Amino acid sequence: MAHDVAVVGAGPVGSTLALALAAGDVDVTVLDARPVGQPSRTDRSLALSHGSRLVLERLGVWDPLSVAPGAVTPIVRIDISQAGGFGQTQLAAEEHGIPALGYVVSYRSLQAALDAALAGSGVTWRHAAVAAVRGAPEHASIELEDGRGEPMLARLAAVADGTGDAIASIARQRHDYRQVALVAKLWGAAPHEGTAFERFTPHGPMALLPEHDHYGLVWTATPDRAQELLGLDDSAFLDRLAREFGARAGGFTRVADRRTFPLVLEFAREPARARCVALGNAAQTLHPVAGQGFNVGLRDAWELGEVVLDTPRERIGDDAMLRRYSRGRRADRMAGIALTHGLVRLFGNDLPFVRWPRGLALTLLDAVPPAKRAFTRAMLFGIR
Repeated sequence: MAHDVAVVGAGPVGSTLALALAAGDVDVTVLDARPVGQPSRTDRSLALSHGSRLVLERLGVWDPLSVAPGAVTPIVRIDISQAGGFGQTQLAAEEHGIPALGYVVSYRSLQAALDAALAGSGVTWRHAAVAAVRGAPEHASIELEDGRGEPMLARLAAVADGTGDAIASIARQRHDYRQVALVAKLWGAAPHEGTAFERFTPHGPMALLPEHDHYGLVWTATPDRAQELLGLDDSAFLDRLAREFGARAGGFTRVADRRTFPLVLEFAREPARARCVALGNAAQTLHPVAGQGFNVGLRDAWELGEVVLDTPRERIGDDAMLRRYSRGRRADRMAGIALTHGLVRLFGNDLPFVRWPRGLALTLLDAVPPAKRAFTRAMLFGIR
């Protein structure tokens, strides 16, 4: 017997889709290599937009997440500037009548809240690693790594495994930025008061995200430079950081948990094909500048859920439904890709002929209220 929807991957994006579908009369099965309810082995910081909070509220996940100690930190202001040139702007939640522009959330805490919601939703969670997902005219076929039994069949296979490698029919384009992100926990000389900083430097963007009693640092660098920074002792690292970042955030007193990961852009031009859909990082892996990647993925899941619930059971996963979903997501996905890639290209170099125009762009954004509102709304809710 074929399921209506098989969700491959029980991370935040896959879990969001499964919970969205649990509200309707849909047979949903989630497959993940992680045993049911096992805590995530790793933790990292996620930047959630206000729009993503609304999605989690509708799923009944936000309230238990928000009361977990240290799990959620509101971002009430975002300070954007460039080093070595004029131009700056500030975005403030109060200007838009909302409590926060976004939130820094612990991945492990978010996953625990989603796991608890799934446990009470009636959705089936199967502990299984998936080897391949293949589309066919009538059903998608999900092959398991253990090779036992017949492949699982579903009207629609939604792959949110973080890579998309399981779907052979959906090709992904790749651009290597030849840079890495150095991430760390950073304590300031003064409280962060909910302010996030985005600082564009000649070597690439730097960000400080307020998190609990410290900042989460994201420092873009070449691999060689990042290795040099990792090799510095804490005092020398803080001195180098202060010179690169400037005085906008005040001084820094302590750093911990320095590590790096490579930066690439990967995306599927057509994320839905032959009863298969790629979601989240499986559909688009973005540069972390502007914190768009996870929020775009969450909107993938929510909007696919809406399309499935609005489709008669016998037509779930057919070409017409997939075209409807793809059309609805195209502008938002492409805008997220263009925004992050464009910011890296525009602000990630120190060429004299672009320094003045980008300073002017930041100045005009700060000085023209309609432009500032439109930019902030795109950050909060994506492009519609």
